[in-house]
Amino acid sequence: MNGENPFLKLIYIVAFLAFAGVSCWATAESLHMLLPTWPLVFCYIVTIGFFIIASLGTKMIVDSLNQNIYLEKRGLRLIGGILIILVFWLVCSMPTNTHTFFYRSVANGIAKEDIQTTIGYLNQLIKDTRIENQIKAKQTELDNKVKAKLTDLETEIKNEANPGFGPRSEEILRQFAELLDVPRVAPISYRSTSEQQRKKLVDMYREKIYALAETKKQAIRHSMEATNKVEYQKAANDAATNIEYIAKEMDNNPSALNDVPFAHEVDNRLLTGYATIKTYSNFVSFENESSKERYTAEHPITRIKKLMSVFDVWKDTFKGAYKGHGFIFWILISILVDVAAFIFFDLAFKKED
Repeated sequence: MNGENPFLKLIYIVAFLAFAGVSCWATAESLHMLLPTWPLVFCYIVTIGFFIIASLGTKMIVDSLNQNIYLEKRGLRLIGGILIILVFWLVCSMPTNTHTFFYRSVANGIAKEDIQTTIGYLNQLIKDTRIENQIKAKQTELDNKVKAKLTDLETEIKNEANPGFGPRSEEILRQFAELLDVPRVAPISYRSTSEQQRKKLVDMYREKIYALAETKKQAIRHSMEATNKVEYQKAANDAATNIEYIAKEMDNNPSALNDVPFAHEVDNRLLTGYATIKTYSNFVSFENESSKERYTAEHPITRIKKLMSVFDVWKDTFKGAYKGHGFIFWILISILVDVAAFIFFDLAFKKED
């Protein structure tokens, strides 16, 4: 190592430690998210060990390609260095670094989307939205049929060719009885020879039919309302309250999800909401089939839980799940950080003879 500048070598070592520190921190964070039962110190021990091995692998490659130095088994060193890089960097360091950088850039936004969607479905249960919409649709259908029949009855009674209440009017009343689930709609005894009398008779029938229709609409509500409505409303309210509480903590501290235990707490509370929605999914109107599958899966997984897994993040990225979230940018940053560390390692410990 003749002619080597000790100060320059120190700079290389410091630079290596700086970039390696960033890389090891990112990898350890990713492992800790994936393996929360592991003490964080264990994650760092594994990470630092792997990174040193990967750095030695790059040195083996550089030395094997350097024709200015004597080196035994140059070819084997090259192959060994490549294998080490593939295993300890390409399989471990680079993917986990990318995962941590990406997670910290999108976790808050994705978690809030998950929270908003989950609370939205829980509110459907609290407000009984789906059943209420179905009840109103059935009642509106009845109103439309009643109005159509009343128009028929009015036309028949006001018919100048055969004015008043006749056999055709009797048939319409029989149809009203079927429509409104009553034994019979009794005719109204009233003279209807003049135009004014016929108009009054129509108004009298309209008032009578509307009263029967209101009774029928109440019967529709009673028959369609869920018997366990109070039960699922309470469960949904409890789940929504728990999620809203932790959502406020996220609002107060936008970087709260960087704390792994807190992120798991968010996941646990969301899972309670997922479970409630799954249990009472018959009373929920899902945005789309994909959303329904996520909430009603055999083992539901929240979006924040998937985001905490390096495997799921990479898998979902290949499926296009994170399109537009800048994942490629974080891959490049991860590669540049590691390559910088490897370069400074090789410069600091390069073989010169």
